[in-house]
Amino acid sequence: MKLRLSKRALKEDYQSSFIKVMLEVATKGDLISFAGGLPNSASFPVEEIKAAANKVLETKGAYSLQYNSTEGYGPLREFIANRYKKQGIYIDSKDILITNGSQQALDIISSCLIDPNDNVLVEDPSYLAALQSFHLYNPNINTVNLNEDGVDIEEFKNAINKHDNKFFYSVPNFQNPTGITYKNEIREKIADIMKGKDTFFIEDNPYGELRFKGEHQKSMGIYLGEQAILLGTFSKTVAPGMRLGWIACREKELYSKMKNYKQLIDLHTGTFSQMVVSQYLEDNDYDSHIKKIIDLYGRQCNYMLEAMDKYLPDDMHWTHPEGGMFIWATLPKGIDAVDLSKKAADDGIAVVAGEPFYEAKRGLGTLRLNYTNSKPEDIDKGISILGKVIEKMRK
Repeated sequence: MKLRLSKRALKEDYQSSFIKVMLEVATKGDLISFAGGLPNSASFPVEEIKAAANKVLETKGAYSLQYNSTEGYGPLREFIANRYKKQGIYIDSKDILITNGSQQALDIISSCLIDPNDNVLVEDPSYLAALQSFHLYNPNINTVNLNEDGVDIEEFKNAINKHDNKFFYSVPNFQNPTGITYKNEIREKIADIMKGKDTFFIEDNPYGELRFKGEHQKSMGIYLGEQAILLGTFSKTVAPGMRLGWIACREKELYSKMKNYKQLIDLHTGTFSQMVVSQYLEDNDYDSHIKKIIDLYGRQCNYMLEAMDKYLPDDMHWTHPEGGMFIWATLPKGIDAVDLSKKAADDGIAVVAGEPFYEAKRGLGTLRLNYTNSKPEDIDKGISILGKVIEKMRK
């Protein structure tokens, strides 16, 4: 028979092609990897999760293995809503939709908001997997550049006024890939520009709890109310394998449409995983657990920054994140990042070139470096080798 695939299945963008290349690089053997976005497995509360799973099975075993409501397990949604309230964001548990990680949340939002040729606005550079999700729905993707304290406000104002954007997608806390955080002054200006417009602000916040220095900045949910759609996840603070994220949406009609779409694609997120994480949160000091992760990542970030100062050339520069998982580095002029990533892999180091994080720009000589999943000695060794590869490429 002749296979007749959909246009969506046949579509292959630059981001997808680049991931294939990186996967090929990763199969070259044992590498010191700064390429992924993996939490450190040493932070996973294995014994506590085991105890929570046993307790769930012993007390609510049959219920935990049964179908459940599309919106998610009630006590877990209540916990999330209460965390928001502590930040001054008055989210009700009825506004929470539990998803299979925040990646599913992006697909649900895209399906409910994007028609072909609609305008959407993203940071430049932006989260790679978000770009991939949006591309599936064939919008016009507009971009706004990032400064060290957030989006370029004049560019943002022009983009909002020029295009009828369905939403602006942002990772305002320890952004992926750059590690930068929007300052409160920038957030206030964004809100002033967006108020009265039919444009949602999508605040993707997987790293917001992971601040190891400086002061927490306010959520856009405070500034924009129901105009802000808030995304969160337990992947970075509990365990990614549990696949638990959420959408917090106070716009009732949109929430209803998103719930209906989720029901179509998977009925609901796994009951057992929701109940286990909920039990874990009930029986343990979540803030104390997060503090341990923060201390670990703060040390690892410092190790990498110190190694970069020690081994990388003076004409490189990089971000100095106050939390999260990534450092964004700009290479010396004339060094191609994609070529560098291939040569570095040959020498046992995996890094991610910055190109696929941009919607259209290419050849900017940028790298994303992850520090959370490497031992201190590997960070020192890996950055030392990276510096040597860069020097070889300059000759």
